[in-house]
Amino acid sequence: MAADILIRNARPMGGDPVDLLIRDGRFAPPGGDRPARELDATGQIALPGLVEAHTHLDKTLIGMDWFENRVGPTRNHRILADRKAKRELGIDARRQSARQVLQTLSYGVLHIRSHVDVDTEIGIANIEGVLETREALRDIADIQIVAFPQSGMLPREGTLDLMDAAMRAGADIVGGIDPATIDRDPVRHLDAIFALADRHAKPIDIHLHELGELGAFCLELIVERTRALSLQGRVMVSHAYCLGMLEPARQQGLIETMAAERIAVMTVGSPAAPALPLRLMQQCGLTVASGSDGIQNTWEPWGNGDMLERAKYLAQRNGMTNDADLVETMRICTHGGAEGIGLAGYGLAEGDFGDLVLVPARTLAEAVALTPQKRTVIHRGRILVRDGTPAEDLPRIA
Repeated sequence: MAADILIRNARPMGGDPVDLLIRDGRFAPPGGDRPARELDATGQIALPGLVEAHTHLDKTLIGMDWFENRVGPTRNHRILADRKAKRELGIDARRQSARQVLQTLSYGVLHIRSHVDVDTEIGIANIEGVLETREALRDIADIQIVAFPQSGMLPREGTLDLMDAAMRAGADIVGGIDPATIDRDPVRHLDAIFALADRHAKPIDIHLHELGELGAFCLELIVERTRALSLQGRVMVSHAYCLGMLEPARQQGLIETMAAERIAVMTVGSPAAPALPLRLMQQCGLTVASGSDGIQNTWEPWGNGDMLERAKYLAQRNGMTNDADLVETMRICTHGGAEGIGLAGYGLAEGDFGDLVLVPARTLAEAVALTPQKRTVIHRGRILVRDGTPAEDLPRIA
């Protein structure tokens, strides 16, 4: 719910101290009647709400028993183990997605794009569960739902119909995955998901783990379809490891082409995959977002969903140590994420939604390097977390 509050002595993006007024849930110009509530930020840095541009809310095991991971090393091993876990571990998509949203809220994550599984074993049950979470928590976080064919689409008859049903049920984005190595037919796979997006007038977000020239070929097919359907600014490619593996001229040419079609790229800065050329992507004007991917699930035990910490991981993975580079990774986890997932009214300017995170740090680079935890989180003027302590009126998940 929207609330009015005056936040005194805040430093937007590490700048000079100012007073920030939130009225009717949006940042407003100073003046007029002062609201009854005031908060002294004591010179802390004010960031817009952190953006989790890629996660899997329906898969997390947060709050459940420890999962002993004996899963094989390949992606197919993990997909099969994940499918088995859905049947045997009682991973309730509504409960688990709410647990992750509330955990990451304390870090200042206010905007989330989640890929949610659709397949012939669970149908669209996970979509329905996360839709329930989105409705239940709509006053504290913004959640976008990607209908995601994790197990493949073309080889599993009926999955495409389920994807269509997921979009009709309320999913926001059409997902795809490795059109060559999982679906074994990149043209048909991409034709199918772009047709689905066109039919429902929805954006697209494609997992692309494929490496080297195979990945580059799939990116070129994505570019062609984005251009043909005038989907500029509505397509994201998640991971895109191939961009970190091409020879320099090929790499730059493909990045420039994607930037021209306003195709965004999401990277988690994985330590086990090729690092993407963040500096070159920035220079070419390519929108780059970031996310945590899976958090504490059957795929891997890592992650807490702190996007400030994710900015640090991006810097470390790319050998970035100077302050300007750390500021850029911070931008990727804020404004870059907002651009990538198409948020309107994002930022700290007058008229933007009154969402922000106060971080006790002297500079943006220090905030990224040290990731201080005692943050204050405000959504539409409502204080959700104060100095790291969640408000008493937040929902509790058993």
